[in-house]
Amino acid sequence: MSTTRCYYETLSIEKNASGDEIKRSYRRLAMKYHPDRNPDDPEAETRFKEATSAYEVLSDPEKRSQYDQYGHAGLRGTPGHDFNRMNVEDIFSMFNDIFGGMGGATQGGRGRSRGGVSRGYDLETEVAVTLEEVLEGATREVDFKRLDVCETCSGTGGKPGVEPSRCPTCDGNGQVQQAGFGGMFRMVTVCPNCHGRGKIVIEKCADCRGAGRVSLSRTLEVQIPKGIRDGQVIRVQGEGEPPAPEKSPDGTGIRGDLHVVVRVHEHERFERDGDEIIWVQPVAFAQAALGCTIQIRTLEDEVPLVIPAGTQHGAVLRVGDAGLPNLRTGRRGELVIIIQLVVPTKLDEQQRRLLEEYAELEEIPVTETGRGFWSKLKDKVTGG
Repeated sequence: MSTTRCYYETLSIEKNASGDEIKRSYRRLAMKYHPDRNPDDPEAETRFKEATSAYEVLSDPEKRSQYDQYGHAGLRGTPGHDFNRMNVEDIFSMFNDIFGGMGGATQGGRGRSRGGVSRGYDLETEVAVTLEEVLEGATREVDFKRLDVCETCSGTGGKPGVEPSRCPTCDGNGQVQQAGFGGMFRMVTVCPNCHGRGKIVIEKCADCRGAGRVSLSRTLEVQIPKGIRDGQVIRVQGEGEPPAPEKSPDGTGIRGDLHVVVRVHEHERFERDGDEIIWVQPVAFAQAALGCTIQIRTLEDEVPLVIPAGTQHGAVLRVGDAGLPNLRTGRRGELVIIIQLVVPTKLDEQQRRLLEEYAELEEIPVTETGRGFWSKLKDKVTGG
């Protein structure tokens, strides 16, 4: 009896993952395990099928609901749910839907852009930046691997000096005919043996083992623009892979792109809300009651902040142009300061005596009616 892995585990995502998170995880796994990048590797092909089967279910709200409620048993009879019965060629259409939105790589990297020119795979990697670097912009060195044209055989996959042989399956035509619907008509398809090239390699290149492509490491400098947000992507045009060998052995055509996903680290002091940054400022009772001026820290330096007399716990103060720059306009947001009234836990004899005297004079009701504190605080921050 075969065991099918949990689809969420297969894609390395949580059960409450959004549609974008599901797509992003599938895209990463599909690029890693695609058979074209892992020739003669049955385990990679299995992983590719698993990921595609999981994506096919979890990207469909109805199928995902059935799966969440009943598990794999709830999907019996649903096309595509059993990866062990799937053929790699049958799942390229789903693969294309994901990668088409990344620049048009189709048919598993064998696609053509407008004008009929072959196009290669897009690649994806990640970089991490701090909130200070979001403010100032940054430069990152990105290390990644990509398949490139084998220099030894110039992408043919054959041993240098040895000519490829005519494909015996299609007799050099690059296409084969298949009967359909009991012989009622015949279909012409790409030859599965030579992938449409009409020739096959008998003596393989020692460096690429007949694949025509080798894995190479590459390092690039990528500019991180000011104001970028977590999860946004920087596209580096032409730094992806060349077209597949069967479409362009020498790699001529359009290279794919490199997609750099930016991750912004959480800050130890500030919370980010769009172009604004938020800080909770502790204030003593006397400071809030009498008013004062204190020094507060921004992402860049210290600035004075006036606490008006009578400031209440949860009050919101703002410092203009102390937030983060907008990625499109460059205009900076605000530093939003939420006042936190600090109540002392220990009092000496003099402090206690003074507070008792004040309490005798105080005639302010401390029970607040109406909406709760947090509802009011939310309105103050968001402007509602």
